[in-house]
Amino acid sequence: MIPGGGQPNMQQLLQQAQKMQQDLAAAQEALAQTEVEGQAGGGLVKATVTGSGELRALVIDPKAVDPEDTETLADLVVAAVQAANENAQALQQEKLGPLTAGLGGGSGIPGLPF
Repeated sequence: MIPGGGQPNMQQLLQQAQKMQQDLAAAQEALAQTEVEGQAGGGLVKATVTGSGELRALVIDPKAVDPEDTETLADLVVAAVQAANENAQALQQEKLGPLTAGLGGGSGIPGLPF
């Protein structure tokens, strides 16, 4: 119910929507700058991605390198990158979840992965 029984103040609604959009853009920028890590093989392979999911670094311990078994190394790399991306998604939910809840839960918002 709107106080006084009048119509909603469109200017106020537009200002609120614009502030939410600015807050969301700021949070997305912060995510793009934040790095998270994932690892596999007990730390033999470590992948670093941004909060937005961009792969930034990959560190492979020399102990993980066996020229006779590159398949295991490839599996470790994939697992480390997947773990890093899962951590990035958790960070996205933590940082963007409260903002997107006010915008209908995030579904249908361009540029959001969830």
